[in-house]
Amino acid sequence: MTRVQIRFRLRQPLSDRLFQTIASAHTLYGIQRVQLSPAMDSLMVEYDATRLRPAEVEAALSGAGIATEQA
Repeated sequence: MTRVQIRFRLRQPLSDRLFQTIASAHTLYGIQRVQLSPAMDSLMVEYDATRLRPAEVEAALSGAGIATEQA
């Protein structure tokens, strides 16, 4: 397993529902950890690079309801 970190900016304001979705995003295939920035405007995502590419990570987040763009 090769762990890689990538930052994504949130494209929508943080809400309670979005916060809960982010909190469970680590259950998505290949994603190890998701951490919200202190400013609460971006995410640091740690993922398994042997399973996913950055575009696939972004697509997985989008599919879970987290609209992002690479920072």
